[in-house]
Amino acid sequence: MTMDARRCPALLVSAPASGQGKTSVTAALARWHARQGRRVRVFKTGPDFLDPMILERASGAPAYQLDLWMTGEADVRARLHAAAGEADLILVEGVMGLFDGAPSSADLAQTLGLPVLAVIDGSAMAQTFGALAVGLARYREGLAMYGVAANRIGSAHHAKLLRESLSPELQWLGALPRDAQLALPERHLGLVSAGELSDLDGLLDALADAWQLHASTELPPEVAFAPARTNDVHANLHGVRIAVARDAAFCFFYPANLDLLRQAGAELHFFSPLAGDALPDCDAAWLPGGYPELHLQTLSQRTDLHAALRAHRDAGKPLLAECGGMLFALDSLTDRDGAQAPMAGLLRGHAVMQPRLAALGLQSVALPEGTLRGHTFHYAKANIESPALASAINPNGGPSIEAVYRDARMTASFVHFYFPSDPVAATRLFLP
Repeated sequence: MTMDARRCPALLVSAPASGQGKTSVTAALARWHARQGRRVRVFKTGPDFLDPMILERASGAPAYQLDLWMTGEADVRARLHAAAGEADLILVEGVMGLFDGAPSSADLAQTLGLPVLAVIDGSAMAQTFGALAVGLARYREGLAMYGVAANRIGSAHHAKLLRESLSPELQWLGALPRDAQLALPERHLGLVSAGELSDLDGLLDALADAWQLHASTELPPEVAFAPARTNDVHANLHGVRIAVARDAAFCFFYPANLDLLRQAGAELHFFSPLAGDALPDCDAAWLPGGYPELHLQTLSQRTDLHAALRAHRDAGKPLLAECGGMLFALDSLTDRDGAQAPMAGLLRGHAVMQPRLAALGLQSVALPEGTLRGHTFHYAKANIESPALASAINPNGGPSIEAVYRDARMTASFVHFYFPSDPVAATRLFLP
């Protein structure tokens, strides 16, 4: 351990597959410990936007992304080192199953020395629970399995069967009951965003209460987090006013992206297209991802905003439109029910929402400004008439390879960029 390393209790919450209850357990732990007066910092493995919204509310602090490829190991280490200097507990929610993907949650746990809590949906099993737990613990040498928790159990007797199925070296950490009142609502992109849940705090408190009643509330082992040097952020956006759309239709933000723009000196001015806000007086604009397909009629009627954005583009001012932001920038968008509505008309083309996932995967894009990393995840199929400026590279060789379009200083793509992957490239996208 280096002299500058910091120690803090830490835990990575994973599972054998998606849908097992990782977010519920992580949120329950975060809220319970926060209610005890502890400073809790929560991170999300991978590029997900929705789970971190829930985890931010549960812990009371922004939830940042950790991904050994997209954010980079130095970024991961620097964020955990910083968190260890101010937190009493660090929680990291995994992505998909423990060993799924490249890099996987297990890769992150082993690289950082994080002990793993495996959450297993026990609703349709008994002794097989133990076989799954042993398989997760022994599949890869060197992985530190801290314990196992069950989700969606039916009774105290059911929990007893699951607990007794574990081998002696595996610690039983408890179980959450099968209760519709404890379920986090979902839709096509994952969990319903935190801002749309009217009683989210009540749900989080109920999860914390259930965890306290049925599971272990002891702090996990301490982990030593060494410092790391990341790419410097230069103040090349000093005084630059960036208008940022933010509401239920445009809600996908990496907190690290907002931090980077502010560190570069930018002034962020948020506005809500759904609320009827005009485009703020600005030097650059950002239309992030979200759910424009759920707000077609309201967005289609914002002809004043459409015109203002087109004038912004025609004036040669920077504009970044990401995923849902790009859908809003097209001529029209059709939702999953077949309803079509005109959009802003910034980029020639049309898009239709699909019943099944259209693209998923990590992305790297070489732009004139530099190379940015990010990811794609959407249900839309777009027919865009403009030629592509660049095409992404999928580091895992997957089929999802997105195009990036440019008109004057407008950059549009299905890719959600992680700005700290190349701070210079990111800030240049907004530089007047």
